[in-house]
Amino acid sequence: MKVNDKPLASNRKASHDYEIIDTIETGLVLTGTEIKSIRRGKINLKDGFVSIRQGQAWLKNVHVSPYEQGNIFNHDPLRDRKLLLHKQEINKLAQEVKLNSMTLVPLKVYLVRGRAKLLIGLAKGKNKYDKRHALKEKQIKREVSRSLKVR
Repeated sequence: MKVNDKPLASNRKASHDYEIIDTIETGLVLTGTEIKSIRRGKINLKDGFVSIRQGQAWLKNVHVSPYEQGNIFNHDPLRDRKLLLHKQEINKLAQEVKLNSMTLVPLKVYLVRGRAKLLIGLAKGKNKYDKRHALKEKQIKREVSRSLKVR
């Protein structure tokens, strides 16, 4: 798996709100105007999530802006998009979500050989005190790196 250096979109809120346990690369089923918008970076993963129903994985609540040069056949910006995963992977994820009260969140969208790929994370929600602790650690690391640069 070769991940592009520059993702087209990333979900920075996910790492703040969730503890990412595992990541999986998936493909997306897109229409013609959707892939054109995604290549321009007109996608918002912030409120998105992945649900599994009837043995299929679906990306929900992700906004892909309509393509400006498109016509009346433009896509619906908030439509559910099917994810391309093997059946075994879907079953494994469904079991993790059901048994361990985890959730699947989209982390980033990037291109691999001209095809849009989505990195989803198996995540466990953080409590408020966990978020504060993580912010404190981040601030301490930043101060240490600043003091080392000055010397």
